[in-house]
Amino acid sequence: MTKPTLFLTRPLPEPVMAGIPARYELISDPPDRPPSPVELKQGFARADAVICTLSDRIDADLLSHAPRLKIVANYAVGYNNIDLAAARSRHIVVTNTPDVLTDSTADLTWALLLAVARRVVEGDRWIRTGTWPGWAPTQMLGSDVSGKTLGIVGMGRIGQAVAQRGAVFRMPVIYAGRRRVPAPLDLPWEWQPLDAVLAKSDFLSLHVPLTDMTRHLIGPRELTLMKPTAYLVNTSRGPVIDEAALVSALEAGTIAGAGLDVYEQEPTVCAGLISLPNVVLLPHLGSATLETRVRMGLICLDNIAAVLGGRPALNRVN
Repeated sequence: MTKPTLFLTRPLPEPVMAGIPARYELISDPPDRPPSPVELKQGFARADAVICTLSDRIDADLLSHAPRLKIVANYAVGYNNIDLAAARSRHIVVTNTPDVLTDSTADLTWALLLAVARRVVEGDRWIRTGTWPGWAPTQMLGSDVSGKTLGIVGMGRIGQAVAQRGAVFRMPVIYAGRRRVPAPLDLPWEWQPLDAVLAKSDFLSLHVPLTDMTRHLIGPRELTLMKPTAYLVNTSRGPVIDEAALVSALEAGTIAGAGLDVYEQEPTVCAGLISLPNVVLLPHLGSATLETRVRMGLICLDNIAAVLGGRPALNRVN
């Protein structure tokens, strides 16, 4: 029997790639770079199934060139890169990879939070210059984390995982979100309006999807509500923050610092952010552990097998 055709927009970890040839005909070897619009159209034109990434724009025009396509498996939790209505109109299933990257993203959120509060990256750079003169009482003073107030915007799976980790640091947790989330008995989370969370948080962590409602959710007004000693951490989606406003707030001392894993115009990073010492910048590493990225790929393949086999998708979003 002829195997179904599969189009990958990027190479996946080797344990995932190793299982593909036995089940699918790979249309082409995926390049380790974003595919061009022409490459996308050529791949979609022949595909029964596609695994794409968050950086691939899957719009109505591209889907119109995919007469055989049954499923687009997005290698991410978010799916704002895909025109869901256009996919639905063509009876194309769209899936994502929830749950498996919750812990890895929550861990990275804490890595950013601790790094910016304790000036870890600044200290590392100083040591590497060979100019560090030795310990001094007032040298590179940062901020305590333990006992401070942790504010979370978006209390979904990842937001809750970040809050749970806050308990180890004895941090009161307040959060804003569309719905109120029952807290575990030993973790007294408290819902408050967004403005109150902004005003009271010592560390503010963002965990919302990118929608029309959340684009520039944190802008000039919101930043002025925050404490001058507060830190902002974003591992959700870059456009949730107005980066120009953030640069202005950091330069003016409106807030103390920021830790960012995502950016408004990826892969471009605002030059103002790069020049600031009180910002820790990572190259979108939220889910970047081998274990998590392999599980994400296997979920994509499981969804494809289900849809091409005439069964319901495991993680359908449209």
